[in-house]
Amino acid sequence: MELPEGIFSLLDTDLYKLTMQCCVLKYFPDTRVTYRFTNRTPDMRLSRAAVQWLQAQINKLENIAVTDEELEFLNKTCSYFSEPYLKYLKSFRLRPSTQIKVSFTPIDDTGSEDDCGDLYIHTEGLWVETILYEIPLLALISEAYFKFIDRDWTHDGQKEKAAAKGLELLQNGCIFSEFGSRRRRDYHTHDLVVKGLLEVQEEAKRQGYSGKLAGTSNVHFAMKHGIPPVGTVAHEWFMGVAAITNRYEDANELALQYWVGTFGEGVLGIALTDTFGTDAFLQAFKKPMPKHAIAASGAAASSASAASTMIVPGPTSLSETSPAPLKAPVHDQDTKTHTPPRTYAETFTGVRQDSGDPVGFVSKMRNFYDSQSITDKKTIVFSDSLNIELCLKYKTAAENHGFQPSFGVGTFFTNDFVRSSTGKKSVPLNIVIKIASAEGRPAVKISDNIGKNTGDEATVAEVKRRLGYEEREWAEGDESRRWGKDGDQAK
Repeated sequence: MELPEGIFSLLDTDLYKLTMQCCVLKYFPDTRVTYRFTNRTPDMRLSRAAVQWLQAQINKLENIAVTDEELEFLNKTCSYFSEPYLKYLKSFRLRPSTQIKVSFTPIDDTGSEDDCGDLYIHTEGLWVETILYEIPLLALISEAYFKFIDRDWTHDGQKEKAAAKGLELLQNGCIFSEFGSRRRRDYHTHDLVVKGLLEVQEEAKRQGYSGKLAGTSNVHFAMKHGIPPVGTVAHEWFMGVAAITNRYEDANELALQYWVGTFGEGVLGIALTDTFGTDAFLQAFKKPMPKHAIAASGAAASSASAASTMIVPGPTSLSETSPAPLKAPVHDQDTKTHTPPRTYAETFTGVRQDSGDPVGFVSKMRNFYDSQSITDKKTIVFSDSLNIELCLKYKTAAENHGFQPSFGVGTFFTNDFVRSSTGKKSVPLNIVIKIASAEGRPAVKISDNIGKNTGDEATVAEVKRRLGYEEREWAEGDESRRWGKDGDQAK
């Protein structure tokens, strides 16, 4: 059966977009945001015809609604989603005609459909609504490029290639998930990859290999193929909370409080550390969890908190705005047992590494947990541009330091192609969509690698000053060459 082009399910997205939407609905339902598209491979441009196709596919998003079958899947599989959130999702609709603006600037305008140029995408609206655009937009942009620009490839052998990669990871004892939604070549490729991984997982079980396919970040494919949807949170959550509150010194802690306040202690417990640098995050991670940071029940699970109704000043210098209030009390100890509350670091299962030097990150986290006298075996999830070689390297480093490693492998699975005519590499686009502002204030990210810094330059500089951020540049962090260059020899 021929698979459809484009996006046809609201669940064809990564799980962390839904978990974050659940948090936004609870705490910031009236917050307005913008998003910005960035092509980190600027020489790889779309044509006018590709952009026209892309616009048509974006228009179709308006027709998508969650089905009863999909809601039942979420209810059974993702027990952390509250009934009010699922009720909200049932009636949810994307409105791209009023929330997304697409424009195209040709480099040399001849009027031809083959003219190539720069793509501009601006998304604006309520955070709770626009949060679900990122993954489908990125998937559609990638599909457009390889449908109209780089067409020298086929789907032949993609399932077998994914299976071979999966088998090697399983043979070497790796626990991994498929994370390839954002930069996949197209829907059909994604489907072939998941099928290949599932086939080899059964073979690995028969052979007694210690590795495991833990699931997929894509909720639609999890449902379609009967595997767990996996994921927790993205940088967007920390970026949005920081921009809304203007409490960058406390932003990591606030974001953690709201997260636990939505889902409860020990649920979705992999923390993302690098939104404002891991050093700043760890200062918050070692703090005690307040008693109020528990998930509400019933209608309260989707009602607005004080944070969602506060008055936020307009776009001015950060230093001229006053911080937003967080009215919930923080308790230093349990009044009944007089025992200190558990810290976030104690409660969370582990952390995700997504920028900078992964091996150095392992050492940093070992030193951190040791300094906090935390002896539980924690997990480190690696998710930054992985391949087999890197997975095995980081697995060794993590295990040598007493961690349980896990891997989110994305583009290496869903966009690893060669040119049919030459056998050389057909390079993926390196594209991102990031939250750009919240309530008129810039939203920024200053990760553990300068190449992944995102947002308004003046705000980035001011936040670095306020946090005492130490600039880092990872030698292997060139984002323009993340998956090689066009015409490289395929490996």
